[in-house]
Amino acid sequence: MAASRAPTTTPAAAAAADGGIEENAMAILDSSGIKDSRDLHDDRAAFLEAVRSACLAADNPSAPSWRMYDGVFQVLRNSSSLELAVASFHLLMDLGKQYPRTYLTDSDGHESLVVVKESWLPFLIGNGSLSSEMGGTARISDHLFDPSRFSLLIEAMVEPTNPTDDNNGIKAIENMMLFQYLVNTLEADFVPRHIAYKKSLDWVIFRESLLNMLLGSRKLVFKSFVKDCMYLLLNQFHPEAKDAVEGSIPSEGEAKSASDMDSSLNYLLLESERTLVSLRKLFVMVMELDLIRKEADTLGLTSRADGFRSSRNPIMEVILDELTYNISYLSPFLLAFMEWKWKLEIILQYFSKYCGKGAVRTRRSDNSQQDLKLGSVLSFFSTTTSAKAIVKKMGTEVAQHLLAHAYQVCLSVQSDSSDSTATTEKIGASLQEISCNFISAFQNLRKVAPNIQISPFEKEALFTAATLSRKLKNEER
Repeated sequence: MAASRAPTTTPAAAAAADGGIEENAMAILDSSGIKDSRDLHDDRAAFLEAVRSACLAADNPSAPSWRMYDGVFQVLRNSSSLELAVASFHLLMDLGKQYPRTYLTDSDGHESLVVVKESWLPFLIGNGSLSSEMGGTARISDHLFDPSRFSLLIEAMVEPTNPTDDNNGIKAIENMMLFQYLVNTLEADFVPRHIAYKKSLDWVIFRESLLNMLLGSRKLVFKSFVKDCMYLLLNQFHPEAKDAVEGSIPSEGEAKSASDMDSSLNYLLLESERTLVSLRKLFVMVMELDLIRKEADTLGLTSRADGFRSSRNPIMEVILDELTYNISYLSPFLLAFMEWKWKLEIILQYFSKYCGKGAVRTRRSDNSQQDLKLGSVLSFFSTTTSAKAIVKKMGTEVAQHLLAHAYQVCLSVQSDSSDSTATTEKIGASLQEISCNFISAFQNLRKVAPNIQISPFEKEALFTAATLSRKLKNEER
C-alpha cells in the first residue's frame, strides 16, 4: 500500500470544534434501557451512518473523536449481524485512509515522519494507546487488543467453524474482519516508517512501531503465534479461489445480499481468501522488520533500550523449524505463500540447512548463508552423486518440492518487471540456465529414487522448463 499523507484535520482540532457532532452521534449508541435486538441493530446502524456523514460525507468533514472511533470498533467487535460487521469494517477502513495516524509530510522536498500519538488505536500497547480525554480507565480499554488478545484472535480463527450455524458463521466472519482491520492498522503504521527508515537509518523509527511493540511484548509467545499463523494460512488457502479476491474489500451491498443466503457459507469463503491476503501481509511485514532489525544490529544502532524485543528469534527461523519438523506442511505452505522475494528466501534458507557450511553467528555478524543463490543450489544436483548426498539428508520429495517452487519464483519474477532486483540477484543465473539445470536436477533425482512420485505442480514446472529451454535456445540461434 502507498504511504499515508497528512490528513486535512487533526483529531485534537476536530474534537474541539465538533463536540456537538460527537455528542449527537454517541447519544444514538449510548441510549439506555433494555431493547430488543432489532432496535439495537437499528441504533448501531444509525450511529455508523452518523459517523460516516460527519467524518467522511460532509462538505467539511471532521476527524472522529476518540469516543466515536472507539464506538465504531465496538460495533465491529459485537456486531451480531453480517450487515453491521461489514458496515463498521468499511467505516474503520475509510476513516483510517482519511485520517492516518502515521504519515509522511513533504516540506521543500524533504519528507518527515509524523505520528499523531493522541489518535485512537485498536491496540493496547505501552502507554500511548488510550486517549487522554477518556482518562485511560480499564472500563473503556477492555475491548482493545493487547498482544495477548491479538494472539488469542489467531487461535480463535484456527478453530473449525460450523457454517450451518448462522451465529457461528457471523462470529467467524467478524473475527476475520477484525484480523484484516488490525493488520491494516499495522501496515498503515509500518509503510511510512519503512520509507523514513530507508532514508535515515534511524532504528528508533522502527523500535517505536506498532508491529515491533506488539511482537516484542512478553504477553505474546512469539513462536506459538507464528505457528498459529502458519496453521491458519494453510487452513485459509483454497487453490481454486479466484485471483480477483486479492486486495479486494467487501462492499456493504455484498453484505446485505449475503445475509439473505442460507447461512453465510459463501461469504465466509470470500472472507477466508481476504484473510489469507492479510496473513501474507503480516508475514512479510515481520520478515521486513527482522531484516531491518538485523541491519540495525549489525551497524550497532540497537541498544539495551530494545530490551526483550531484540531477543526473540527471527520469524524465518521459526518458519523453517516448523517446515522441517512438519514436512507435510512444506508444499501447501509454499503454495499459499505467494510473496516471491520471501518465498525464494525461505527455500534458499531451507537448502542452506543441508547444503551450506556451518557458521558461527554473533550478535553483530551477518549470516554466512545469506549469499546462497538458486544457481548454486541447482549445482548441488548437477550429478547423481551430489544429488544423492543431498537427498540423503533432506529426502527426495522435499528436494523436488523446493526446486519446483523455486522455479515458479523464477518464472514469476521474469514476468513481473516491478519485482525488486534483489530477488533476481538471489536467483543468480539466467532463466535459460535455471531451466536447463532444473530439468537436469530432476533427472538426477529420478536416478537416485526411480520410484519417486512427481506431483502435478512439479510436472507442470518441468513441462514449462522444457518448453522455455527449447524456446530460448532457438532464439539464440
